[in-house]
Amino acid sequence: MRKFKSVVFGAMLAFAGAATMSGTSAQAASAPEYVALGDSYASGVGAGSYDTASGDCKRSTLNYPHQWAAANPEYTLKDVTCSGATIADVRNNQLSALSSTTSFVTLTVGGNDAQFASVVKACLTESDSYCRTATGWMSYYARNQLVTELAGLYKDIKTRAPKALILVLGYPKTLADTGTCPVIDLSSAKRTAMNGLADALAEGTKAASVKEPVYFLDMRATFTGHGACGSDSWINDLSKGTAEVFHPNAAGYTNGYSAKLKATWG
Repeated sequence: MRKFKSVVFGAMLAFAGAATMSGTSAQAASAPEYVALGDSYASGVGAGSYDTASGDCKRSTLNYPHQWAAANPEYTLKDVTCSGATIADVRNNQLSALSSTTSFVTLTVGGNDAQFASVVKACLTESDSYCRTATGWMSYYARNQLVTELAGLYKDIKTRAPKALILVLGYPKTLADTGTCPVIDLSSAKRTAMNGLADALAEGTKAASVKEPVYFLDMRATFTGHGACGSDSWINDLSKGTAEVFHPNAAGYTNGYSAKLKATWG
């Protein structure tokens, strides 16, 4: 993939050189544009260092779009990610950032459509059986209806940014198999159920990426051994603020998401 990046960028620079007589169009072509789309896992909730100008979207300067852009200054970053975003929110509020000149797009979305926050609350406050039922329903949705909804979004992104490379980054499993969670501990059954939903989200997102082809980065293996409530966690546990629970911490964005993105796309 790194070699592919070099080839693509080289072609873009060649195009820019050929267009020197066309004034501003050549200037635009020489600065490839990166647009970051998605929800709280893309905006960097859990990492801190939030841009106050982003308000409730809680865009962190430590999120994976900012880290990748800092390592690739030849790209101009448009970060329109927003905490709480659903597929509909991305379509209605974020896709306007795309254009025919966009060359690189990243996206993480779908967790809120699968009622991630509500399922977490149910598993924290209700019985093992209730947690299993809630995750089961949402897992079925993630493997079925979500696939169609995500594929439709990918198609819309391609329409607005026909020249862009599109990378979809999935969600990790949130919980370590062993270890104690502070504040409210979670049984083995609940951990299994919640991680099962994470598997369903990853499998549904992967299926969508095949249905409407885009590049999919599966984050589950990258975060193995680093779940919340474990000994080396890259995901926030219940000792953090409510909005940041079960979201990556700064290490998760740097060693998990950003490292995976760098290894895949420079």
